[in-house]
Amino acid sequence: MEMGWMHSWRQRQVLVFFVLLSMSGASAELGPYSVVEETERGSFVTNLGKDLGLGLTEMFTRAARIISQGSKEHLQLKVQTGDLLINEKLDREELCGQTEPCLLYFQVLMEKPLEIFQAELRVKDINDHSPVFTEREMILKIPENSLPGISFPLSNALDLDVGSNNVQNYKISPNSHFRVLTRNRNDGRKYPELVLDKELDREEEQEISLTLTALDGGSPPRYGTVQVHIEVIDSNDNAPEFEQSLYKVHIPENSPVGSLVVTVSASDVDSGVYGKISYTFFQPSEDISKTLEVNPMTGEIRLRKQVDFETVLSYEVDIKATDGGGLSGKCTLLLQIVDVNDNPPEVTISALTSPIPENSPETMVAVFSVSDPDSGDNGKTISSIQDDLPFLLKPSVKNFYSLVTRRALDREERAEYNITITVTDMGTPRLKTQHNITVLVSDVNDNAPAFTQASYTLRVRENNSPALHIGTVSATDTDAGANAQVTYSLLPPADPHVPLASLVSINADNGHLFALRSLDYEALRAFEFRVGAADRGSPPLSSQALVRVLVEDDNDNAPFVLYPLQNTSAPCTELLPRAAEPGYLVTKVVAVDGDAGQNAWLSYQLLKATEPGLFGVWAHNGEVRTARPLSERDAARHRLLVLVKDNGEPPLSASVTLHVLLVDGFSQPHLPPPEAEAEAEAAAAAPADPLTVYLVVALASVSSLFLFSVLVFVAVRLCGRGGAARAGRCSVPEGPFPGHLVDVSGTGTLSHSYQYQVCLTGGTGTSEFKFLKPTIPNLESQSTGREIEENPSFRNSFGI
Repeated sequence: MEMGWMHSWRQRQVLVFFVLLSMSGASAELGPYSVVEETERGSFVTNLGKDLGLGLTEMFTRAARIISQGSKEHLQLKVQTGDLLINEKLDREELCGQTEPCLLYFQVLMEKPLEIFQAELRVKDINDHSPVFTEREMILKIPENSLPGISFPLSNALDLDVGSNNVQNYKISPNSHFRVLTRNRNDGRKYPELVLDKELDREEEQEISLTLTALDGGSPPRYGTVQVHIEVIDSNDNAPEFEQSLYKVHIPENSPVGSLVVTVSASDVDSGVYGKISYTFFQPSEDISKTLEVNPMTGEIRLRKQVDFETVLSYEVDIKATDGGGLSGKCTLLLQIVDVNDNPPEVTISALTSPIPENSPETMVAVFSVSDPDSGDNGKTISSIQDDLPFLLKPSVKNFYSLVTRRALDREERAEYNITITVTDMGTPRLKTQHNITVLVSDVNDNAPAFTQASYTLRVRENNSPALHIGTVSATDTDAGANAQVTYSLLPPADPHVPLASLVSINADNGHLFALRSLDYEALRAFEFRVGAADRGSPPLSSQALVRVLVEDDNDNAPFVLYPLQNTSAPCTELLPRAAEPGYLVTKVVAVDGDAGQNAWLSYQLLKATEPGLFGVWAHNGEVRTARPLSERDAARHRLLVLVKDNGEPPLSASVTLHVLLVDGFSQPHLPPPEAEAEAEAAAAAPADPLTVYLVVALASVSSLFLFSVLVFVAVRLCGRGGAARAGRCSVPEGPFPGHLVDVSGTGTLSHSYQYQVCLTGGTGTSEFKFLKPTIPNLESQSTGREIEENPSFRNSFGI
């Protein structure tokens, strides 16, 4: 029982220390509240909501909670109702030992906003322990010559209860020699003192047995008993006496085991065995017995274990000096422990907010408390964090600090902070404690996707297969999570006439662009559009990029012969005077190719002729010229087959048939072609009719019309050269060419069935004839005149 009481006393001292620390750290006081020990778990203590003046929901919304000293949670708070309840059955003796009143300090912490209230709970004692003597039997040796009125101190009974429930009175069994008095110690404990009322006579009674009873003040009172055995001895009329009645000693808490605390000394004027003194502790507690030891011969008191200022501040014990005759004297040792700086500060995190949204204004990150069980400067602390962090420590109530942000954080700059809280005391030497916390910065959608290029140029060859991947656009977003997930889309075209939806599509996930259909260079050479990149944030952010698609030409168009036209019912016949010199320009084959570049470079070749060697074709401009002088033996009619071929890969070609009629002069009648000649012979065999007259009249009209046309063309040509030389640019006729053969540069003919935009460049040795906009019967063209003029790859140049 004595060991349990000592353990309880030590716990009481520790608890008193922490209570004293906590009493200085709150901004407002609550209570005090009281509860009787051994109250069942869940019992109601008070309603904190009413005490704080808060509504039912405010305790919950403000995140109220209880912070208790130590590791045990004695109380619990129901934030829904504000009720403060007992969390576990409380044992006052275990919590406070002999300390009275038994106070438990706690704090009410509200996080939103931060506010702390100091409160205390008093645990009331009940009489649940009986007095207990630590000894089974007390033995006293009293000389027979002891005078009445002499007193003998007896061991007191221990009662774990406090106040009126502790030992209040002592009684002794009825006898004729002794009575018992109840005395008070300095620490408030009561002990019995046996008083001799009648002299003893050893010859009459050598031993006396009495029953000592200790009564507490409970209702009903509890009691404990012990046997007191008294031996009556011969006279020893001098008891030992100490030099000091009180020895007051200070030792530092870091004193090693075995250190000398003090040497007590007593003397006895008796001689012999009655003057021999031995020293012992008188009624030491369990803690005293474990901490101190006394040499019975010398009176030296030394440490048996190292003392701790933070656990026990002081020790008090009585020392008894007993002589050989059984007489004793006593003194008191008061040992006070001096604090040294042997405890580093302690950091307790009460609240931590992580992650913190970026771009937020000043935000509370953490709430923590600092404690140091040392005293004086040894217990004073300074708290700090790294200087290069965007955080600030703000003192709150005493020993509490708030960690807040200095400015809005940027996750893209830094997504994680490792903060070291350093707490240093002011002792010598200084001790410090470091506590690391990690604060994460959560992402906010504050960055729009950014394309890797402001504009993209993609090239695709015409006649591509549908769904062909033609390129990729890419955008990145420096945000995280859904805020960094990019979705691509086609934006509406600026020109509503561009059928963008039927031309391209985009993969929303990766930005791949696909051609939806086969493209035709001759119809559409280039187009542009904008693509958008949007993230999945809320609200989403987006950006744009320009994409230009260039269609590359493929050799998919064969040359088309403009002159002479091959699909007319009556073939065109070129007239060649027999007096023509070698190199005479008979005619010129005019062809165009809808492709561009080398796919439109045309070359001409004479494949077949009625009279080989008589005619030749210039490969680059299609001019048909005589290769030698004409003779009378040459046939009047000639048929030439000319091949027109482009320079593509593979090359495409077209052929044209020319009919040449040899005449003595331009006044010679136009001879009919072979087919017409056969018809004429058949008609000659038949009798003459009015049709012959009509034919003669028609032939005369045609000849006249041809001669008129030649004169008109020559005049136009002369005017054209003069105008081109003056203006230095091309002219475009407003209407179609006349419906007859026109001699260009006086050296050939063109069919009447086509119209052109013509550029005649003056001042050169050879006139160039450029076909910029042919209007070809039965041939659909998807390019406008403006497109052809603005795209030189669509032009064909011919030298005449």
